[in-house]
Amino acid sequence: MFLISRPRPLFSLWRLVAFFATALWLSGCSQEDRSAVSIPPPKPALYEDVASADIATIKVHLDDGSWTSEQLVAAYLARIEDIDPRINAVLSINPNALDEARKRDQERADGQQRGNLHGIPILLKDNIETKDEMPTTAGSLALAENFAVDDAPMVANLRAEGAIILGKTNLSEWANFRSFNSISGWSGVGGQTRNAHYLDRSACGSSSGSAAAMAARLAAATIGTETDGSIICPSNANGVVGFKPTLGLVSRSGIVPIAATQDTAGPITASVMDAAFMLTSMAGSDEADAATFEADQYKADYARDLSADWLRGKRVGVLHFATGEDPRVIALFRNALSDLEKAGAVLVDISDYEQAPTLWDDEFFILQVEFKATLNTYLANTPDRVSVRSLADLIAFNANTPRELVLFDQSLLEASLDMVGMDDPTYLERLARLKKSAREEGIDQLLSQYDVDILVSPSMMPAFLIEPVFGDQFMGGTGWTGMAAIAGYPHLSVPMGDIEGLPIGLSFIGGKWQDAQVLQAGYAYEQATHKMMTPNFLQSLNNLEAIKQAQDKYE
Repeated sequence: MFLISRPRPLFSLWRLVAFFATALWLSGCSQEDRSAVSIPPPKPALYEDVASADIATIKVHLDDGSWTSEQLVAAYLARIEDIDPRINAVLSINPNALDEARKRDQERADGQQRGNLHGIPILLKDNIETKDEMPTTAGSLALAENFAVDDAPMVANLRAEGAIILGKTNLSEWANFRSFNSISGWSGVGGQTRNAHYLDRSACGSSSGSAAAMAARLAAATIGTETDGSIICPSNANGVVGFKPTLGLVSRSGIVPIAATQDTAGPITASVMDAAFMLTSMAGSDEADAATFEADQYKADYARDLSADWLRGKRVGVLHFATGEDPRVIALFRNALSDLEKAGAVLVDISDYEQAPTLWDDEFFILQVEFKATLNTYLANTPDRVSVRSLADLIAFNANTPRELVLFDQSLLEASLDMVGMDDPTYLERLARLKKSAREEGIDQLLSQYDVDILVSPSMMPAFLIEPVFGDQFMGGTGWTGMAAIAGYPHLSVPMGDIEGLPIGLSFIGGKWQDAQVLQAGYAYEQATHKMMTPNFLQSLNNLEAIKQAQDKYE
């Protein structure tokens, strides 16, 4: 059973109101008037309001009684129905969402607010398990029957804080760990997710749907996951805030894995304050995830102490070696540096850094080893309705399922099949070398050597075209996303501008457990600049008048 077709009853609340309103109006019209008039159904309450509302704003309205959670859910469901066909970001809808909203409203009326996110609707990337009537597919048809019995602990934390799980978002299938020629934002279950600003551009990945849905305001907040760039890249491409926390701050239990030493979930939001709200509710230790042993010790109320003045007097390390070569990105970065200085930061130039020559080869080897081991364990423990029980089974399933291989192969799955185990001496040696390269000889070294509080660089290049023949066309050399991912250290992307309407983010990177500090830096920059963009869902850059004129024959 595939939940890629959204259940119509979910929209009955506002559709029913629209039907009766239209019928009542038409009852007073002549037959001639009726045949000449085509009236679209009215939008539900809050439909337009939520297009610009962040969580902080929503919380104010919920608290003063001017909005209800039921109205919020109805508004987001209507936006999904209207807007999502253009970007294809939402994979499935929680059939219990409206009921959950009504319960949160009643609890609020009874003076029993659960917590920080009471009544706030959010979307989850579809590699995160929930106990709702939605499968956790990772975008693969092989997991179409993967209905979890329990919430992932991180989801349970969100519900305990009062959040409403609105649905699941599309993603790059298997979190983009399937082929060397993959297409970001495409999955066998969900098809192709598109960038919210230009529909022929990539939403990047693998948290493609979460970032595109956030840009389109299809929920109050979304959650993605990252192994190497899967939160930062789509947040950068869609012009929203994305935060990858310290590995171990948020539980990974109940999340379809790639690599135990790099995987983490994180919020994708409309503002840094919202990311802080979300992280506060997501974080916490989990007995089933050894990496989170210290999480309770380090988690905090990340929104409470955010200050627009935080940058004043702080030393900011400027990663000039990670700016890339595009002069337009460099110009935006220089403007951002000027804004940081105006906010009181002391800029410290870091022009030279030589990474370990084995870094990327070691990382790829580690990811393949861990992917094979952790995916085999995950698949072996899925419900009986799932027939694929191992990586080898998955490869065979794809080979016999034409839709899975219609655009690109499964070469990465096949290359991982013969990898050694996680107890192999070669794996352990290369893992130790990799982590040392990214931590002690990487981020830790720069923070200490230059005596800086935070590191900044452009997040990545702008979104590339969706390319079904040759796959993703990443342009490297911009940003330090990989280093933060390998180290397992916090990384925040905040919009800093655009190139012809294609968003570009500014990255803030800190050391282990410095999540609060990274959010503080990003918040202060955001409050000084306000570079968030509203998407117009344009078909192509070629539709811009200046570009169309330039393409016409000169006369």
